[in-house]
Amino acid sequence: MALTLQKAVVGSCISISFVLFGNAVTQSFMTIPALLVGFPPPSSPKYAERAALLGRQWPHCWAVGNVFFRPISTLAFLGYAFTTYSTYSGSSQFFGKGADWRLYAISTVLHFSVILHSAINMQPMNDKLAELGFIDAKSKGGLSDDALNAESLMRQWGRWNLVRVVFPLIAGCVAFYQTL
Repeated sequence: MALTLQKAVVGSCISISFVLFGNAVTQSFMTIPALLVGFPPPSSPKYAERAALLGRQWPHCWAVGNVFFRPISTLAFLGYAFTTYSTYSGSSQFFGKGADWRLYAISTVLHFSVILHSAINMQPMNDKLAELGFIDAKSKGGLSDDALNAESLMRQWGRWNLVRVVFPLIAGCVAFYQTL
């Protein structure tokens, strides 16, 4: 049974790594550019309206991340930790005597880093982007600094999301290589 459990865990973790990679690629290279097409400069009279639209659209884009990708990222971290421990302790026949637990540890650390990065760096930007949806485009009042920098905030989110592109890709490739 342990043999089957270990195979299922490491196979699932590798799959999750590549699913997370694909999602991050989609966000960075498809969703963000589509949201920013024709975004007016802050001096434009249409800027406040467009920033408010971005703020209303953004929660729909990242809601899946909170509901689906956060839990599977956590599962991948826990699964890679289990795989690392199983390999280190020698309790695994599946990984063989030549298996190097340190390679699975790399995948574990990379997934943990993505979880921390998402919580510490990305979530505050998600909140700022979502707040843009409450801009009163018809108001004569001044816009907040975040509202005036809506496009650059969105582009910054895309750049920071590259961590979530690269780390799961490396984690999945390293674990896959070790499992072969």
